[in-house]
Order: sequence, then C-alpha cells, then structure tokens
Amino acid sequence: MRQTVSTRMGLLIGLAGASAVLLGAFGAHALRGVLDAQSRELWQTAVNYHVWHALALVLAAGFGRGRSGRFAIAAFALGIVLFSGSLYALALGAPRWCGVITPFGGLAFVAGWLALGWTLRTRNV
Repeated sequence: MRQTVSTRMGLLIGLAGASAVLLGAFGAHALRGVLDAQSRELWQTAVNYHVWHALALVLAAGFGRGRSGRFAIAAFALGIVLFSGSLYALALGAPRWCGVITPFGGLAFVAGWLALGWTLRTRNV
C-alpha cells in the first residue's frame, strides 16, 4: 500500500522531533562525564539545530506549497542529517575530516529557509 505524502511527512516530523529529544537527553545524562567540554559543546550545538529544524519541518509541512515547499522540507531534513549528524559524530570522536560535512548541512538549512520564504511570499500567514 502506498503512503500518502502527509503520512510520510508526519513520520518524518515525528522522527526528527523524537530523535532530537532523545539525543538531547542522551547527551545530558549518558554522556555526562564522558565527553570533554569541547565535545559537549558540539553535542549541544547539534541538538539545538536539530530541535529548531525539526520545528522548521512542521512549518514547511503546514505552510509550504508546491515545489518550493517540498524543497524546503527536503533541505531541512538533509540539514539535520548533515549538520547535526556530523556534529554528533565529531562529539563522539569521529575523525576530524567529518567536520567537512558540517557546512553542507548548514547550506541545506539556509536553502530550506529561503525556499520556505519563497513559498510564503504570497500567503497571508
């Protein structure tokens, strides 16, 4: 049976939000005393951007229309994976070259916000 876009979107939003909360709690509790100060800061930055862009997915799903709305959703999801994911990995001791991935996630976030703005330009929100 084929899932509708709204069903897939709901699953994506739920997964993004739940994983942000779980990873935030994991960092605050399970990793306390394990990570050094710099790694804790990386982890917290990853969680912050993860949470904000999980909420951005809600905005894009609710207000985004057409191709630019779908692009915003994809860009926010990709940004979470690349930006937050690379910071989580670096905090846990991944090789430094993984940091090369982080700016691409940041660019995905920027592209998502621009696409969301584009799709909202003619709407009364």
